[in-house]
Amino acid sequence: MKNKLKILMLEDVRDDAELIGRSMIKSGMLFESKRVDTKEDFSEALKSFRPDVILSDHSLPHFNSLEALKVCKQTGLSIPFILVTGAVSEEFAVTCLKEGADDYLLKSNLVRLPSAIQNALKQRELQEQRKNAETELRIQNEELVKVNQEMDSFIYSVSHNLRAPLMSVLGLVDLASREDMDRGSYFQDYFAMMNHSIAKLDDTLKEILDYSRNSRQQIVHQKIDFRKIVEESLQRLKYLEGFEIMQTNITIKADGAFYSDEYRLTVVMNNLISNAINYKDLSKEKCILNISVLITKEKALVSVEDNGIGIPEEFKPKIFNMFFRGTLRSKGAGLGLYIVKETINKLSGQIAIYSTYGKGTTVQLDLPNHIA
Repeated sequence: MKNKLKILMLEDVRDDAELIGRSMIKSGMLFESKRVDTKEDFSEALKSFRPDVILSDHSLPHFNSLEALKVCKQTGLSIPFILVTGAVSEEFAVTCLKEGADDYLLKSNLVRLPSAIQNALKQRELQEQRKNAETELRIQNEELVKVNQEMDSFIYSVSHNLRAPLMSVLGLVDLASREDMDRGSYFQDYFAMMNHSIAKLDDTLKEILDYSRNSRQQIVHQKIDFRKIVEESLQRLKYLEGFEIMQTNITIKADGAFYSDEYRLTVVMNNLISNAINYKDLSKEKCILNISVLITKEKALVSVEDNGIGIPEEFKPKIFNMFFRGTLRSKGAGLGLYIVKETINKLSGQIAIYSTYGKGTTVQLDLPNHIA
């Protein structure tokens, strides 16, 4: 070994200590040693000599190896402890190993001593690395808990401390608009722009909430009524510009019950339906939205099809990217399809989008049935 080892020998027979030393010199090991034979000297040597390895005889006049092991544990030092003694039973040797000894050898056969020392040092080094890794992991887990708690506070803040005042502002704008209408409607354009900006900000906050809840909340399996989800989404989006001209067709075929997470499916349908409305093609005679659901024992196949403006070919690789906005007509923060994709992944499902620019878009969902 290249580094000089400090070896503490717990041995009351000087000749035996010299025998052990000659065995290590013969192997080419570089070391300095210190011999002690009492508990007091042993404890002091652990502090002052600071050994790399302890070689201990079992039985001394007033001290033994098991007591020495206890002293080592009490100090908290991680030092390889090898029992080098006379004849002992296999049962006793196993007891010593269970108590924390790294190895044991008989004085009558010291050939394996150098390799035993090297192996013990290597094992202790690996244990120390593992201990350090566990400590680092514990620290990271504590930091993660802290981040999660801060995220909870953030979600609460977005949900209550931001959206609530925003709705108050919207109410005040509505009151001011009504009063202006009674006085000649001088500022209606400004009020309309305020309403638009507030609604846009509220949509962004809702998208952030949806993303946070999807990434953090556990999946809740419950019986799903797709027609109810779709109809409630349409009711919720009826105030979107152009909703009244959409011709919506809903087809639902069920071969049994379907179980999934209702909240997440609601988020998905809200986003897909609002996209179909926002990106309708006003140049066409009819603006069509077809929603179909086929439920089997294994899955639900959902299709949301429109004849809107479609997606340009160069934008298709980016449509699931966070904050990607492919057109000025986009009214959100560019999180809609990103949230849909993340939500479908959370449900262990699949999503595919087929679109031809100028003709329309079809979104297909393949969702597992969690009926089991």
